[in-house]
Amino acid sequence: RRAPGFALLGEPGEKRTLVLELKSVADIGLIGYPSAGKSSLVAAISAARPKIADYPFTTLAPNLGVVQAGEARFTVADVPGLIPGASQGKGLGLQFLRHVERCAALVHVLDCGTLETDRDPVRDFEVIEDELKKYAEDLSTRPRIIALNKVDLPDAKAMADMVEPTLKKMGYEVYQISAASRIGLEQLLYAMAKLVAEHRKQESELEKVRIVLRPTPIDDVGFKTMANDDGSFTVIGSRPERWVHQTNFSNAEAVGYLADRLASLGVEKELFRLGAKQGDEVRIGLGDDAVVFDWEPTIEAGAELLAGPRGDDMRIPRGWEKFDEEAIDQLDDEELAQQWEYKVEDPTDPGKEMEEQK
Repeated sequence: RRAPGFALLGEPGEKRTLVLELKSVADIGLIGYPSAGKSSLVAAISAARPKIADYPFTTLAPNLGVVQAGEARFTVADVPGLIPGASQGKGLGLQFLRHVERCAALVHVLDCGTLETDRDPVRDFEVIEDELKKYAEDLSTRPRIIALNKVDLPDAKAMADMVEPTLKKMGYEVYQISAASRIGLEQLLYAMAKLVAEHRKQESELEKVRIVLRPTPIDDVGFKTMANDDGSFTVIGSRPERWVHQTNFSNAEAVGYLADRLASLGVEKELFRLGAKQGDEVRIGLGDDAVVFDWEPTIEAGAELLAGPRGDDMRIPRGWEKFDEEAIDQLDDEELAQQWEYKVEDPTDPGKEMEEQK
């Protein structure tokens, strides 16, 4: 096929609706109630400049910040505020909780200056912990520390001093901070850096699993040929059905190429075995996608049934042309000379010069 006069057509496409969910990748996730000061903390410890306001749910998407603590460098994500029922989707909780899944450690930012009478830092901590456990069990095993925020306010400082012993008895590291006044931030940053360093050390010690992607195997060899009651024949198979969809039936060379492929697969031998004859109706596929045509077998499959060459493309050698070329190749020089009355005169023959002089 030095100069093919056709191209395979494309296969029918697929249409799908995909829902893609973004999960932020950060070393530390800041979690807590709305207006606990998480965005203010990110702005205070990094170059990030999230939107900060004095009303709940100011943050609707995670804010990422890069933090430098000594020689340690890590990322912090400000997860939008969580409320009771977040694990069931209340307050867009599911959209917020998914950003916590990839964090190596968590920092509870507790509001010690809240004016709501039914809330206190310990209660807020327990509610958020319960929502994390309901959302994903493995989140309860993540290392975490507690930051009691807004201690620059007099009443908040008193509240922090009161709840700190209770939280420490639960086994957590507790730090009193103020994101606005930058109180206690240095100690908190080094505590974060320690958690990140421990996590990275554990990750390096774990043996990395080699991911091998293998394509889904497809039955590309098998096919089934059936004889129908009306005298037609049906061929079913992934490869024959794909090939007919790739064929431009208005191009004789493309049709011939399809016939060659079907013959090499063994489809024509099966049709001969079932009693198919030249001109019989053959259907490849089922239903509305089936392709129906009158069968014209190739030379390899059944030469005795052919009335003439396949196709009318000038680049396809005709059967008789091929036969004549082979027959000529089998004749020796003497037979060719006799057949065509071939006579060679040697111009250097002296006898010829003498005759010309006479």
